[in-house]
Amino acid sequence: MHQSPYNEETAGEPYYYSDTQYGDAHYADAYYSDTATYVSSPTPTRRRKIIAVAALTALLLGAVAVDRVAAARVESRTAKAFQDGMGTAQRPSVQVSGFPVLTQLADGRLRHVDITAHDIPARGATRPLPVTKLSIGLDGLKTSGNADEAHARDVEATAFLSYEDLSKALGVDVAQGDGPGRVNVTVSLPLAGDVTVSTAVSAASGNRIAFGDVRVVEGELIPPVEALLDKALEAPVPLHNIPAGLHLRSVTTTEDGIAARFTGKSVTFRRSSMSA
Repeated sequence: MHQSPYNEETAGEPYYYSDTQYGDAHYADAYYSDTATYVSSPTPTRRRKIIAVAALTALLLGAVAVDRVAAARVESRTAKAFQDGMGTAQRPSVQVSGFPVLTQLADGRLRHVDITAHDIPARGATRPLPVTKLSIGLDGLKTSGNADEAHARDVEATAFLSYEDLSKALGVDVAQGDGPGRVNVTVSLPLAGDVTVSTAVSAASGNRIAFGDVRVVEGELIPPVEALLDKALEAPVPLHNIPAGLHLRSVTTTEDGIAARFTGKSVTFRRSSMSA
């Protein structure tokens, strides 16, 4: 009885058998599995490439991590210095732009830094007007050996003044006006009732906000009301809590307050001057 050389346990593998008819031993060329997959091991050259790619990837990830640590330290130091100088209750947010930061630090100048602070108090003012939000963009920020001083090539900033804070500073109710660049001011007296006027808002020299072109919107402008409005609107309101070296360029009225735009060139920031 002839026994088949095929064995289910060795299907898919070449088998060895002895052909007694011809007296020779043969390896069968047939494979009994169509689904078999054969994977060759990587060649030495390919293995070296894989190792090199893995090492390079690890090196790049490590460099990015180290760079982010350096950026976080710079942002933390800048935030603390700004908070100490401006007297804010909360530490401002600081973001250093550009990669890598380490090369910028080695060069001694950061390409761009954004600072956002909230609720900056106004000290030493007869009509204190706090800044609700201050956003500063600094280009070419150079730090010196003194941690209390930094120099920026160009600076752009926007100070947002809420109508609520403006009302407290002026002693009257201030709200959005009936047109661009205007606000409504309301005075309330027991006998006269409410009197509302519309006034234009503009930038004045010395980083001050001025009011003019007063128009009556509602009510009668009797002498007591006129006296209160003159007291509130006649003199421009200075902004004492803006870093020195920045100059007020324009003001814009919004739904919730006034946005004051500042610019500066070759500005040196010092802790003592930031609260001027």
